[in-house]
Amino acid sequence: MARPFFRADQVGSLLRPAALHRAREQFQQGQIDAHALRAAEDQAIAELVRRQQDCGFQVVVDGEFRRENWWIDFVRGLSGVEIRDGVAAQAFVAPPADCGHNHGQAAAQEEQGWKYVPKNVLTTGKLRLAAPVTVADFTHLQGLSSRTAKITIPSPTRLHFHGGRAGVSQAAYPDIEEFFADVVAVYRQEIAALEAAGCRYIQIDDPLLTYFISERMRAEVVASGDDPQQRLQRYIQLTNDCIAQRRPETAIGIHVCRGNSRSGWLAEGGYQRIAEAVFGGLQVDHFLLEYDDERSGDFQPLAQVPRGVKVVLGLVTTKFGRLESAGDLIRRIHDASAFVPLQDLAISPQCGFASTVEGNIISEDDQWRKLQRVVDVARTVWGSA
Repeated sequence: MARPFFRADQVGSLLRPAALHRAREQFQQGQIDAHALRAAEDQAIAELVRRQQDCGFQVVVDGEFRRENWWIDFVRGLSGVEIRDGVAAQAFVAPPADCGHNHGQAAAQEEQGWKYVPKNVLTTGKLRLAAPVTVADFTHLQGLSSRTAKITIPSPTRLHFHGGRAGVSQAAYPDIEEFFADVVAVYRQEIAALEAAGCRYIQIDDPLLTYFISERMRAEVVASGDDPQQRLQRYIQLTNDCIAQRRPETAIGIHVCRGNSRSGWLAEGGYQRIAEAVFGGLQVDHFLLEYDDERSGDFQPLAQVPRGVKVVLGLVTTKFGRLESAGDLIRRIHDASAFVPLQDLAISPQCGFASTVEGNIISEDDQWRKLQRVVDVARTVWGSA
């Protein structure tokens, strides 16, 4: 059975509508209960799926509408972990005040001294998965459409990067390899549960791989007592071990970006520094790669992608409202085909539109124009989405 692959794809998170923001606020203030919040999410997701289908997508997502952000809800589903505030050194780069159509929001954000610092994970006991975290969300999504439902899960590297050995309890894991073995067991359990529920397309989100491009983030690895290249190789092995038992018909895509919150980012630079290790070493079916501006570098690193492994080019930015020219996107796809055959390429936005619940500084109208542009370009280049 062919593994799912779509010429027009999307990364996963989408802007929450105003009604859903209100429902979440009411829940946090104790004005509605969890059942009422989920009903609001159900309604918003149903409308979201309808709009994706109207655009022409053959793969649908739930927009991560039930999540606080792209990773926290999954990690909270594990036992043996605590989520704590990060440190200033891990802060994102804020977007320029004149970005996109919503420059007023960006300017206000800058004036207020906006700073996004991602939270960290501390392993305090044995890692366990008492019950699948994402299966109920997948089942609900698949029930809304006959098209392929994709589920996104955070990379296992998110459990280790910030803190390294110091972030893992010595009492629970005197041998760090026992920790990695339990991470693998948790991910295999989640993937198997998704497959049993009928899921055939799982996306792993891993912005942390690009941290090995950044001198600032590599310095964090060194300060924790590790060699950056050795840790990167360990992460590649960890990810491969997590997905090694997937079914032959299950597609695993991995999304590799440079951070995304309120149109800000963390890492900058092309993929060349990690291309041989990451593109050549990860045993995934396809990569979803950020290629929306100069921060992402050129297509030369794609020469390291093994023949037959597919690449989804994230050419459409989710950070700013300006709509990309179809002609420019088509030209860039053909530029990339010098390194990966055209039949192994696809197009998507560069990242999610709302990796955190607040969303990027972009309007819903701009979001949908961009998603429609992705589908239209895919149809022009490949004849289908």
